[in-house]
Amino acid sequence: MKFEQDVDVITRINECYSRMSKGKKSIATYVCDHYEQAVFMTAAQLGKIVGMSESTVVRFAMSLGYEGYPEFQKALTQWVSDKFGSVEKVGRRFGKSTEGEILSSILSSDISNIEHTINNIDVAAFKTAVDAILKARTVYIVGLRSCAPLAEFLHFYLGLIRGDNILIRSTNVTEMFEQMIRVGNRDAVIGISFPRYSMRTLKCMEFANDRNAKVITITDSVHSPMNLYSSCNILAKSDMASIVDSLVAPLSVINALVVALCMRKPADVRAGLKMLEETWNNYQVYLGDEIDFASDDLSMHLSNLNRKQSGQEDI
Repeated sequence: MKFEQDVDVITRINECYSRMSKGKKSIATYVCDHYEQAVFMTAAQLGKIVGMSESTVVRFAMSLGYEGYPEFQKALTQWVSDKFGSVEKVGRRFGKSTEGEILSSILSSDISNIEHTINNIDVAAFKTAVDAILKARTVYIVGLRSCAPLAEFLHFYLGLIRGDNILIRSTNVTEMFEQMIRVGNRDAVIGISFPRYSMRTLKCMEFANDRNAKVITITDSVHSPMNLYSSCNILAKSDMASIVDSLVAPLSVINALVVALCMRKPADVRAGLKMLEETWNNYQVYLGDEIDFASDDLSMHLSNLNRKQSGQEDI
């Protein structure tokens, strides 16, 4: 496959990934998830650590459009240098700014990302995702590195809406597959990934697709490799406006997804919240551990008030 000279190495890997052999996919996954180490490795060293021959690593480099491994390594070195140089770019951009100006600039950027998401999101795909999550026997959620908080947020609120939700937690692909071993065509798998895309998450999406599960992705672009194995793509803009990637728009989309699910199953949500509140009260989760009440009467009064307010709220 031919690429323009200015196409970076990670983009090349993303675009070629679906056509790679299993061996080359293993190399691609390691390079993308451990680029800080891979950039210093020879072809033989990289091959040894992923269990492949040196010649396979060389062929991997050439399949990306490079003449050989040295040119691939040079391109990877340039990509890593550019990535860590982003800190310097932020310094040049905000170096003379006050804290107030930085605050205003970052918040304005996040507002812009949300506006872009509103104008470009596929509402039909959003509805399809809601339907798939409600119909699924088990919902698996995958989100690693900076996307882990998004996955945990979604997992927490899905637990209030429906049972049988599994948050995939792991640092390697093998353990992730162990947690997904029972995935089948009655299940849904939600993959959350934004640049720099996680190849471990992508492998989970590929595995789920091979097992005929309903695959839903929450990512940033139609060009995202996460879309390779999904039947439902929910896009939210994530832009590098500071040292960290902005995940405000993706979180807003996940928030909307949770609310839409609540609206489809209001009775179940109310029942779940009532059961949860009764459990808190019975086991004094908040009364005894969190607050030192001055008297039992005050404790009882606030408890009754909480029950009354909960009964009045309409989800």
